[in-house]
Amino acid sequence: MTRLDLYWQVRRGFRRDAKRPEPKRGNVSQETRTDAQPPGSSQTRPNLLKPMIFTVGFTGCSFGAAAILQYENIKSRVRNLRDRAESEKLLQRSGDMAYWHDWWNRLTSFQRQLILIMSVADNFWSGLTEGQRTVTGIILANAVVLCCWKIPSLQRAMLKYFISNPASTSQYLPLVLSPFSHFSVIHMVANISVLWTFSSEAVSILGREQFLAVYASAGVISTMFSYVFKSASGRIFPSLGASGAIMAVVAGVCVKVPDAELAVLFLPTFTFTAATALKTLVAVDMAGLLMGWRMIDHASHIGGALFGIWYMAFGHKLIWDKREHVVKMWRGIRTPGGGGSSSGGGPDRGPHGPK
Repeated sequence: MTRLDLYWQVRRGFRRDAKRPEPKRGNVSQETRTDAQPPGSSQTRPNLLKPMIFTVGFTGCSFGAAAILQYENIKSRVRNLRDRAESEKLLQRSGDMAYWHDWWNRLTSFQRQLILIMSVADNFWSGLTEGQRTVTGIILANAVVLCCWKIPSLQRAMLKYFISNPASTSQYLPLVLSPFSHFSVIHMVANISVLWTFSSEAVSILGREQFLAVYASAGVISTMFSYVFKSASGRIFPSLGASGAIMAVVAGVCVKVPDAELAVLFLPTFTFTAATALKTLVAVDMAGLLMGWRMIDHASHIGGALFGIWYMAFGHKLIWDKREHVVKMWRGIRTPGGGGSSSGGGPDRGPHGPK
């Protein structure tokens, strides 16, 4: 999670708001004054009890929703397999090539081009790994938020909800939204390229639904870790970006596959192990934290890395392996009195392999 490279531009924006006549609603002007304070200024330390409770609740809901999503996806796959078998039978009955040739000739030129474009897109999508397909939605969400930063009428809302700052009057939504927010294209591309690189291995280890729960939870937990450090140190400044959540993904993969060889994008001949990469990243962030480097939110990086390491070592057994209780409750809501297995209806891919 990188601190605003253009922090003083944001601060000037707050100053411009502060110079305007104060509206009748006191909460807006109060927030402007609070967020306008420069880093390191003397102010009352924020109360972080409620944000911590929100973080725990959001994490629990994320894994609960992932368990339900996995259950529904397995049901959908079984249904699709049945439908596909019936469709293949129908195609065999009407498998006359003359029929399809006649059908193609009846299409207009526009319809044919549209079908060809859809075919190319489908081939491209099918060529991606499951991990790359999974993070495509995350990338699109980041791109949409980046575009919203460029709309002047949305600036006030973006500054309030898409930047994390423990001193702000809005503490909850930024925990969730700031990990999807970037202030520049370079900032977003740098983060997303790392996520894209590690996505295939991460999803192959965790599975799609569990990966999404880990990523969403890591974004909130890493931001909360940043809140705590900023409040404790008194160095309060706004920050945003996905790198806290991405650090959890990177740390998780490096812990699970420590001997995997990695390379720098522009130095492909220089390789190192995943374990070495993780130790180096954590060491750099610890140095930045202790020395007060302010270009990057090192506390968020460390929070994300610690969560990724903890989840691979203990979290999977403590959280994901106990999801059958949530699935059983969901089955009871959807089909009252229904029977069947409570494990979700299929094999689970986790850090310890198929079960």
